[in-house]
Amino acid sequence: MNIFYNKAGVGDVLLIQLTPEKTDKVITETNGDVTQVKDAQTNEVLAINIFEFSKYKELDVQGNVPLNEEIVETVKQILSKNGLSFTLEVDLSPKFVVGQVESLEQHPNADKLKVCQVNVGDTTLQIVCGAPNVEAGQKVVVAKVGAVMPSGMVIKDAELRGVASSGMLCSARELAIPNAPEVKGILVLEEQKEVGSEFLV
Repeated sequence: MNIFYNKAGVGDVLLIQLTPEKTDKVITETNGDVTQVKDAQTNEVLAINIFEFSKYKELDVQGNVPLNEEIVETVKQILSKNGLSFTLEVDLSPKFVVGQVESLEQHPNADKLKVCQVNVGDTTLQIVCGAPNVEAGQKVVVAKVGAVMPSGMVIKDAELRGVASSGMLCSARELAIPNAPEVKGILVLEEQKEVGSEFLV
């Protein structure tokens, strides 16, 4: 789940993306200030828009709203007040974490891509990476599936040239770190960083 809010640019509406999947046909269903966007075939709720959000809570955010227990509880209360019994399934675990590249091999279908096995603490992710400086043993910043990059791009499970990839190894520029170098390549972290710990963007 990802939440976006930009009162000046979009209007006083909280945009909740429940799934990154897209569908050809959608239907909408409105209860009070809440509009649900559903898949026309399966009736699955894909997104929720909460209009006049500022009458429920003031948010000084332009773009991605950090997920925490407070905002989730606020959304649950708003849904209830508008007559909806929808159950929110929310993963509050950090989406930007310190990972360690355990191994890598050449992508079978692309000269400039590597297939990396990256330890993120609780699991090992397979991530396809095109950075010229990626090497085994490095500690790196991993944007896990569900992460929202500073550019607004949402990280999804993907398949790159026929190989599955779950996440992204990030450069300093992609993380919008001030004075990031212009050179291509991922951000390599100091050795003492703990694998699996949150990286604050």
